[in-house]
Amino acid sequence: MTKPLIIAIDGPSGAGKGTVAREVAARLSYRYVDTGAMYRAVAWRAQQLGVPLDDEARVAGVASTAQVAMDAGRITIDGVDVTRAIRTPDVDRAAALVARLPRVREVLVAHQRGMGKEGGVVMEGRDIGTVVFPRADVKIYLDAAPEERARRRASDAAHAVSDQGAAVADVAVALEARDASDRSRTVSPLAAARDALIIDTTQLSIGEVVEKVMTVIREKH
Repeated sequence: MTKPLIIAIDGPSGAGKGTVAREVAARLSYRYVDTGAMYRAVAWRAQQLGVPLDDEARVAGVASTAQVAMDAGRITIDGVDVTRAIRTPDVDRAAALVARLPRVREVLVAHQRGMGKEGGVVMEGRDIGTVVFPRADVKIYLDAAPEERARRRASDAAHAVSDQGAAVADVAVALEARDASDRSRTVSPLAAARDALIIDTTQLSIGEVVEKVMTVIREKH
């Protein structure tokens, strides 16, 4: 029997990792895990509870006690469906703050490892191949030109606004800030694993990126 693989897909926002990871997981009948959504959900829950996002101990307490579940594209925390609620500029900023807290990352990384330890998983985020599963069977790092990432995020239905032209400029600024935060944090900074396949998706369709990833996966089987 073929060993179920652990597939890590990392990269910044707008590089296409979520769409690609979902498609790869569907093709393989693997579990898909969006780790970024976990940080977003914890940030959302902390805000709902009135917990200051710079209070590391209390936010870590939220992360350790909250029940986060992902199923069929839905994300819930403590039984509340937050699938759309966590895809807002406010939660984007909150999640970036929460993701910088070492104790929160410790809690969520342990949870993520538990979710993927048996294999048969496509896990996407910013530190999967470097920290969560440094020995993942397949490591992919997706990237794209900043302007293309901003365009994609602005046209994403989950982040859409009425003024498309203004949205791209605003999103570009927000993504630049998020990139700087993710790359400069002391714990688990955004970076490509040394043994990851780096794919620039700027000029590629989703299908083309998926095929590149599937080629690497087939070589592992």
